[in-house]
Amino acid sequence: MKSIFHFVDGKEFKGDSKRVSNIYNPATGEVQAKVKLASRADVKSAVESAARAFPDWADTPSLSRARILFKFKELIEKNSDELTKLIVSEHGKVYDDAKGSLIRGLEVVEFACGIPHLLKGEFTENVGKEVDSWSVRQPLGICAGITPFNFPAMVPMWMFPVAIACGNTFILKPSEKDPSCSIMLAELLKQAGLPDGVFNIINGDKEAVDGLLKHDDISAISFVGSTAIAKYIYEQSAKYEKRVQALGGAKNHCVVMPDSDLDQAVNGLMGAAYGSAGERCMAQSVAVAVGNIGDELVKRLSQKVEALKIGPGIDKRSEMGPLVTKEHLIKVKGYVDLGVKEGAKLVVDGRNVRLQGYENGFYIGGCLFDNVTEKMRIYKEEIFGPVLSVIRVKDFNSAVDLINNHEYGNGTTIFTRDGDSARSFTNKIKVGMVGVNIPIPVPMAFHSFGGWKRSLFGDHHMHGLEGVRFYTKLKTITSRWPSGIKDNPEFIMPTMK
Repeated sequence: MKSIFHFVDGKEFKGDSKRVSNIYNPATGEVQAKVKLASRADVKSAVESAARAFPDWADTPSLSRARILFKFKELIEKNSDELTKLIVSEHGKVYDDAKGSLIRGLEVVEFACGIPHLLKGEFTENVGKEVDSWSVRQPLGICAGITPFNFPAMVPMWMFPVAIACGNTFILKPSEKDPSCSIMLAELLKQAGLPDGVFNIINGDKEAVDGLLKHDDISAISFVGSTAIAKYIYEQSAKYEKRVQALGGAKNHCVVMPDSDLDQAVNGLMGAAYGSAGERCMAQSVAVAVGNIGDELVKRLSQKVEALKIGPGIDKRSEMGPLVTKEHLIKVKGYVDLGVKEGAKLVVDGRNVRLQGYENGFYIGGCLFDNVTEKMRIYKEEIFGPVLSVIRVKDFNSAVDLINNHEYGNGTTIFTRDGDSARSFTNKIKVGMVGVNIPIPVPMAFHSFGGWKRSLFGDHHMHGLEGVRFYTKLKTITSRWPSGIKDNPEFIMPTMK
């Protein structure tokens, strides 16, 4: 049985903890490896390694840091097939989707390669007579990232490339469900020339998370996961005086207007709702049918949902793979049961999917509900599976109010041919990421990713310039050189003359 350990100080680190967790192959349901779960002492070892590496790394010229990231980018591209297969084997998503998520992470590495330009400050000459003032951005110190199972490459790469480019050292706590991709990324960073201790990985559960949150030497925490845990991370980070960005849950709405290109809307919804088996924080899990479009929308969706090709992620013919674990499969099926009990119409029922040769895999087919209401739990709560709910509203304003009244504000989109509707929607909607005829409006790396309301705790979104601001602290210098004139003491608030 393969064992997966931590990565500390540039090498495999076994630590002193005896606790382990199973890693499954979601396609077959078999245990394929065991991962060590870190103790507080193991976390302490990683922090000590990062602390030793920080002074020299912070003093490394930003151009030298960028050149290591350029080499890292090259190594990711060279090893993309192997990285993709690791994602498929432990998460279950189909190959092309896994490859796409790796590329979206790589885009952040490409962005971070431009760090010499992004770290430039501002300068003002003669803010007062013979007095100059300027600002610089300097690294925070040791930063940590806690990432979810659904994107074992992309979400970590939203964090650590920008953090280390800014001169910080970094400790990653990936999901214990699929840690192998992160370990390989660490090995590639070392090959690229990253000094030992600058990037470390601690595998684990709540014990490891609490160890990071409570350690005095960690300056900042980045997190992506459920709202309940995001709120906990946010509160604990504030308690222990850390900078924090904690991205939480979502219930993303796709508004389908009567004037929309319905084929475009249906195809967009299929990919956004059922891609990655719905295990995306940007999955469109609610279709808002406006006016009289509902019947035709449900008809076309049901035909395509029933035709979904379900199978192991490594099979290039598969359009949707299994869920990540048996426990998560049970949870998602439970939500479908609940939707039926609540009175929603289950148009397509994927609960009884069975694949020959993969009978023990964690599979569920696409599920489609109609006549969902805003009082139902299947509408209020994040299911995180291939379950799409259709809710019908009378007009555009009702759709906007529905979305704005929801506790989550991560992503949303509208399908329409009308520019006035699109402009009004993007202006009025209380959501962090908005698409117009774009089913999954995930910003590119040179913009920033993050939601509103209970989808984000903290002030900064991820990557882009927001990431640079999060992983640096601003210092402003005001300077005057003596000119031989002796000033008399002043006992008032200094002003510039």
